[in-house]
Amino acid sequence: MSKTLDVICIGRIAVDFYAQQIGSRLEDVTSMAKYLGGSSGNVAYGTARQGLNSAMLARVGNDHMGRFLKEELGRVGCSTDHLMTDTERLTALVVLGIEDQDTFPLIFYRENCADMALCDADIQEDAIARAKVLHITGTHFSTPTTNAACRKAIEFARKNGTRTSLDIDYRPVLWGLTGKAEGENRFVANDKVTEHLQSIVPLFDLIVGTEEELHIAGGTTDTLAALRKVRELSKATIVLKRGALGASVYTGEIPEDLNGGINGQGVRIEVLNVLGAGDAFMSGLLRGFVREEPWEQCLRYANACGALVVSRHGCAPAMPSVEELDYYLAREQEILRPDLDEHLNYLHRVTCRDVQWPELNVLAFDHRLQLEEMCDQAGVERARIKPLKRLILEAARQGAREMGLEGKAGILCDDTYGQDTLNDITGKGWWIGRPVELPGSRPLRFEHGNHSTASVASRLTTWPSEHVVKCLCFYHPDDEETLRLDQEHQVQSVYNACLASGHEFLLELIPPKGSATDDQTLVRSMERFYDIGVRPDWWKVPSPSRSAWLAIESLLHEKAPHCRGVILLGLDAPEEELKKGFNAAAGISVCKGFMVGRTIFGQPSKAWLAGEITDDELVHQVTNNYIRLIQFWQERSYQA
Repeated sequence: MSKTLDVICIGRIAVDFYAQQIGSRLEDVTSMAKYLGGSSGNVAYGTARQGLNSAMLARVGNDHMGRFLKEELGRVGCSTDHLMTDTERLTALVVLGIEDQDTFPLIFYRENCADMALCDADIQEDAIARAKVLHITGTHFSTPTTNAACRKAIEFARKNGTRTSLDIDYRPVLWGLTGKAEGENRFVANDKVTEHLQSIVPLFDLIVGTEEELHIAGGTTDTLAALRKVRELSKATIVLKRGALGASVYTGEIPEDLNGGINGQGVRIEVLNVLGAGDAFMSGLLRGFVREEPWEQCLRYANACGALVVSRHGCAPAMPSVEELDYYLAREQEILRPDLDEHLNYLHRVTCRDVQWPELNVLAFDHRLQLEEMCDQAGVERARIKPLKRLILEAARQGAREMGLEGKAGILCDDTYGQDTLNDITGKGWWIGRPVELPGSRPLRFEHGNHSTASVASRLTTWPSEHVVKCLCFYHPDDEETLRLDQEHQVQSVYNACLASGHEFLLELIPPKGSATDDQTLVRSMERFYDIGVRPDWWKVPSPSRSAWLAIESLLHEKAPHCRGVILLGLDAPEEELKKGFNAAAGISVCKGFMVGRTIFGQPSKAWLAGEITDDELVHQVTNNYIRLIQFWQERSYQA
């Protein structure tokens, strides 16, 4: 059978809950971050990030956490065709803390969990036959049911020329050797476990483990003696993980010294979290192993992946991308501390995006001041703004549906009057932006709280991760210096808050009314923010001239080739004026769409607030206006 998969992983897959308070006892932790976890799940995820065509073969529960795991794997391109849903058991959970560099309390919630219910009937030959490598973790040999499933998978692998890989992955608590609260314990000697593992190691082409894991497999705490015992039983290539010392590969007889193998040096790093480092190491190693690269290169991938992950919170989301890892390896002599390298961290942020937006047609109705004025003019209570926004959302949905905009539609909506609207559309596959600025403020200040950037950072902890932070700044590069520096500082702070929270950042720049502008004003403004270290995921700008567009395109290619793109705003301009702006952007690769509001909803909203039209008539009019702009965008063309 054609080898259409690079690697298929069998083993633990769970949801990790990581303590967010570093240095705190697990008893005192007050909040946690949720990540994909489990040794095999992490490796399936990490190899996909490394560009391999990977798949996960396991079970998850028919619950919210199981769906989360499937979606997370799918977002990085890992196949979930063989990730089955168990209707009787819950998805496994793990709670983890980070007290210090040596103390990582860990509790496995795995009583009768879904992934440990994997059985031999779940193993299909075609799934194994299509893979170049079958990767299994040792925990799945710890029960009769999972042991039988894994052995059946290995039989299919040997029958179909699929190489086999074992991560010993020894967790004594999962073999029933410690108390349930002792998940952090990495080694307990046990003759029965050793005997069982020694029946397994002959079945593999690649065996990977730490010194403690080789000790349990070899039945001795003498590492060289343990390696020799494994070699006596298996012809597999053995990879010994040695922590800060790196790793060593033994392809033949075990030498007299641990350094006698093929050695890969460790990477100097400030350790935040060792949990998951082994899975990152395995992901990098498999990148090379699948492609049969020299062991020296495999170890470079593996050690660098492990080092990057130990410097970050969590495991799966900390896994590097191909571009990020290759960038580091090309400069490893210059980047002495990858955890402190600004560009490397930036690459992680922008190359590990799970959702792509090739084009955006955004209906913007985050307006607050303008809608309040409409209410005042109509003599109605401002509470009417909330149902109005729900109706505008319905119009956006109808327009997107009629125009077939799946993966290309979005809204921009505030939480002052539109929280219900945001709740309604979140998780539905739409691009969603939310403003943080105090409407009309110059110098820039922020809505809610004390109008400070600290209030923004606090608010972001309550925002869904898919929501994009939009910040409007009335800015001119020739502003008086005190004003300019104040505004730049505020934007920097919001950007840094987004880096910390993981939210994407959209910077909207509008020259203040009455200021002198030319073709260079906008590009100079954007360049200034790049120069002070602000690299927005998105830009939102008034329609530039064609020459300004070419300058902006050149700027982004130079300063931020991973920028999501530039979006055109409306400023309540007539449709024909917007159409001209769309045409001027035709063929400009960095222009990804439009984000227009009052031109679409302004007049219908005034009529609705005045009681002149019904709900259905409002939705109908806004839908038609939205569709007309979408058509203008789709039909745009530039004529010099």
